Amino acid sequence: MFERLSESLSTAFRNLSGRGRISESNVREAMAEVRTALLEADVNLEVVDRFCEDCVQDALGKEVTQSLQPGQEMVGIVHQRLVALMGPVDSRITLVEPGPTIVMMCGLQGSGKTTTCGKLAAWFKKRGQSVMVAAADLQRPAAVEQLQIVIEGVAADATGPGRVAFYGEPDKCAEYGKAIGVAVGVCQRALAAARQGKFDILILDTAGRLHVNDELMKELEQVDRALQPHNILLVVDAMTGQDAVLSAKAFHARMKVDGIVLTKFDSDTRGGAALSVKSVTGAPVKFVGTGEKFDALEEFHPERVAGRILGMGDVVSLVERAQQEVNEEEANEAAEKLAKGQFTLDDFLKQMKMIRRMGPMKQLLGMLPGVGGMLKDVNIDENQVDRMEAIILSMTRRERQKVGIIDRSRQKRIAAGSGAKVEDVSRMVKQFEMMQKMTQQMSGMGSAGKMKAMKDMARAAPGAGGGMPGFLSRGSTTTESPKARFKQRGKKR
Repeated sequence: MFERLSESLSTAFRNLSGRGRISESNVREAMAEVRTALLEADVNLEVVDRFCEDCVQDALGKEVTQSLQPGQEMVGIVHQRLVALMGPVDSRITLVEPGPTIVMMCGLQGSGKTTTCGKLAAWFKKRGQSVMVAAADLQRPAAVEQLQIVIEGVAADATGPGRVAFYGEPDKCAEYGKAIGVAVGVCQRALAAARQGKFDILILDTAGRLHVNDELMKELEQVDRALQPHNILLVVDAMTGQDAVLSAKAFHARMKVDGIVLTKFDSDTRGGAALSVKSVTGAPVKFVGTGEKFDALEEFHPERVAGRILGMGDVVSLVERAQQEVNEEEANEAAEKLAKGQFTLDDFLKQMKMIRRMGPMKQLLGMLPGVGGMLKDVNIDENQVDRMEAIILSMTRRERQKVGIIDRSRQKRIAAGSGAKVEDVSRMVKQFEMMQKMTQQMSGMGSAGKMKAMKDMARAAPGAGGGMPGFLSRGSTTTESPKARFKQRGKKR
């Protein structure tokens, strides 16, 4: 999301290298580039000017720490200010006893409100709470049915000990607009049903409009007065940039919004909404949507986002994802097998699937410090695991246990069964055999030898760069042959 901004900021900080002291002239010169980068990222003008001046004041006359260069010192200052701009961390949802806690979701039409209701229900469910989601959007004929499908999907998901239920009155859509307070009545009856069912949380999916207008605000105010929700969350589409910030400001002025949920945070947007919305509205960003799946809702952590913007990575989030998705017992078992040279293709495929559940590979690698910028022009073929799985599953059980028995005739059979080329099968088998040999050799090595062997093993692993065609490529996810790619490069030159 912040690739362009990260690149521009890195250039600005590099220009400070070689300076022995941070002075007003070189700081203002660097912050002029930062200002341009932030404006290009669609950050609010007032926010940008205030942010840059605060950074200059923090940096003026500051001696460079002996172990750091001026550019690195400036990165630290900007990081602190970015955290202050987007923070503090406030992902709390006010819960009441006895329940239900009422959470009213509002936002413009098309902001991802209905999907976010499902994600939030899944978030509560995972924490052992019971949730009822009510369809109070009677304006769009298919809105009630859409929400029902989403919530039934969340309820059917085995993840989390809590329970999830849907409440809707589709017949009331015909009355909407003809009588005042139809949506309010649906919300009141949903609250009664939530109390009767002893649900902990009631989420209200209210109607949106294509733009902020008085009619929308009056309806929301009616629901607010009638049910007095404990939490009002505004759903904002991060892709709409400053329009998102302006609509959030308008909602907050009328509704006193408790928090904001930024959707499409994993898109290639310029990031202006994420950086501006807290400062402009005063309401904290509580959650961000990072994908289409029900579990793709994350608590917003300003310090982690600031770290990713400045190329410092987000190792904490990476570890948290690993803890959620990786089975520790299976991981330890795989490590032992690897050390003993007993690691099979079945084990390898299992580990790849486990890693894939954590999210897109490029997104995961971008969380590592210093890696995000390196991946700027690199596209990773996420379908590579599918192709590898097809090859492995086309093998017999004995072949998966002992890859050394796979000769040319077996490779042809496996290739035909998986839709791959014989060369792809052969390459993967050779790389896997090489990886097995290296792990066996590592058991008797010292630490320096192990580090070198691990780097060699990473390069040799099936699916690594230079492995099966199409996994890593510069600016393309093509799976064409090296010869064809060479010809294509010749044409470009």
